[in-house]
Amino acid sequence: MNWNRKLILEDGSVFQGTGFGGIKDAVCEVVFNTSMAGYQEILSDPSYTDQGVVMSYPLIGNYGITNEDFESRVIAPSALIVRDLNEAPSNFRSALSLSQLLEEQDIPGIYGVDTRKLVRHIRDHGSGQALVTNAATPVQKGLEIIRNTPVRHDAVQRRSCVRKWYSRTSNPRFQTVVIDCGMKSNIVRMLNANHCNVTVVPYDTGAEEILSLSPDGVLISNGPGNPEDVPEVIRTLRQLRGKIPMFGICLGHQLIALAFGAKTYKLKFGHRGGNHPVKDIRTGKIEITSQNHSYAVGESSLSGTGLAVSHINLLDWTVEGLYSDRDRVFSVQYHPESSPGPQDSSYLFGRFAELMNS
Repeated sequence: MNWNRKLILEDGSVFQGTGFGGIKDAVCEVVFNTSMAGYQEILSDPSYTDQGVVMSYPLIGNYGITNEDFESRVIAPSALIVRDLNEAPSNFRSALSLSQLLEEQDIPGIYGVDTRKLVRHIRDHGSGQALVTNAATPVQKGLEIIRNTPVRHDAVQRRSCVRKWYSRTSNPRFQTVVIDCGMKSNIVRMLNANHCNVTVVPYDTGAEEILSLSPDGVLISNGPGNPEDVPEVIRTLRQLRGKIPMFGICLGHQLIALAFGAKTYKLKFGHRGGNHPVKDIRTGKIEITSQNHSYAVGESSLSGTGLAVSHINLLDWTVEGLYSDRDRVFSVQYHPESSPGPQDSSYLFGRFAELMNS
């Protein structure tokens, strides 16, 4: 194999491979995703901003890229690392190959990497910064580049919409505002399917302006980065508390927790993939969920906040859901709008509709 590219981790580990897509160097946080399908949705999920995504499933690119399946208008990750790359996709819906998409967007990719070894390394040592570069780059020079590249804290600012926009549906029953922290398009589609007219507003929209829109409920979207990096949203949610029903997804879940006075912390390697079992404590039902996050809510910090735990992760017992009946708010750490799946959690949009109806 012609190894012309490599991945240098901040601890000095090196993983060789062959380049595809863009040819530039990139410093990123290297993380892994355990999904067996959905690489296009992963690439267009704004939550992956500034990250290099390692796909643990070995065969990537086999069904190409379709025009209908993007979750946003951007390709969010800084790099893509895979084992086997298929550059001749077999799919009647395919418009171009994965390699062509990354080349158009100037996003570097590496294939031929021992992704099983790399995933184990991240699992054992934690996620961290890494450099995608040419095979000839000396390791010490690569480590110096990593050390001298500052970690950015403006991911939500870069991925949120600039001005509000609308999505209407037939026979609407509710007017819903979505605070865009780096939203996936399927959130809007799911709200429309549950009879909601949707107004999407930028992340830094204040509570007064949101209430002036006379919404029946507010949804706080998913998004990238550390929730403590967006105090504007936390302040808005504090001002909205108790005034209107609220539903938080992923980053939105963490922001609700912070707004109510709880704490968040960074996980060793995060949760990313479409196969995470989560238990609903109140019903006993277990859902297979899609997840993508580096941070979690500290359960011990919930005392006195008015929030209670509704869901837990059966792999590591982290908090997966919160609620407050008094304040008419609930949130989940996972993605009920997950596309292409699983779809076990889509009922939560119906629960939000019921909350707005009440």
